Amino acid sequence: MIDEENQHESVQNSASDSSASSVSAGDAASPEGDFAAESAIDPTLAATTIDDGVTVPPETVQATVVDQEPGAPEGSALLGEKDNEIKLLKAQLEERTNQCVRIAADFDNYRKRTQREREDLELQVKCSTINELLPVVDNFERARSQIKPQTDQETTIHKSYQSVYKQLVDCLKRIGVAPMRSEGKEFDPSFHEAVMRQPTDEHPEGTVIEELVRGYVLGERVLRHALVKVAAPPEPVITSEESDQSGAQN
Repeated sequence: MIDEENQHESVQNSASDSSASSVSAGDAASPEGDFAAESAIDPTLAATTIDDGVTVPPETVQATVVDQEPGAPEGSALLGEKDNEIKLLKAQLEERTNQCVRIAADFDNYRKRTQREREDLELQVKCSTINELLPVVDNFERARSQIKPQTDQETTIHKSYQSVYKQLVDCLKRIGVAPMRSEGKEFDPSFHEAVMRQPTDEHPEGTVIEELVRGYVLGERVLRHALVKVAAPPEPVITSEESDQSGAQN
């Protein structure tokens, strides 16, 4: 009985020694011991744990870091090239915008200039045409003032051509032609042309006392200057006494 108990204790001690030897051997061969030793030498080799709990080997982490480090200068160079390209494009855009603004301004000036030239040309043609009709109007006015019909037939003829004169004058009024009213006004070389001077004390010097040929205007443009007679200062009257005195002095 005692022999059986001693034999059972020997078996248990042998099993305990075997377990201790196995644990010591396991600790010696554990990769965690090696990883701890390597981590003490190079901190960058520490394992990285991802959010889902997966542990990335340190070799992979080191390889990733090595791959990323050389790419940093290339990224900076690429950004610099993009910045230069953006600056160049902005400069080109500003230049094209300025060109468009200048072209638009030139076109607007051209449009205004051509419109003004067209209006001036139309006015010149209109004035030239009207000037050819003014002598006809003068002849009608002379006939109306000089011809005095004596019979009914003459009166009928007179009224007939005077109706033509009235139509012509109405047409000129509709296009903006107006006659000048010069008598009694001060002489103005912009509208009048003096062909005679008459000494008189009835009117101030320089006053238009008679309109010989009527002038016309189209808006503010003079079609024809009025031919007028202008008042001049009266000549001094020499009396008989002054004449005798001048003769005695001689």
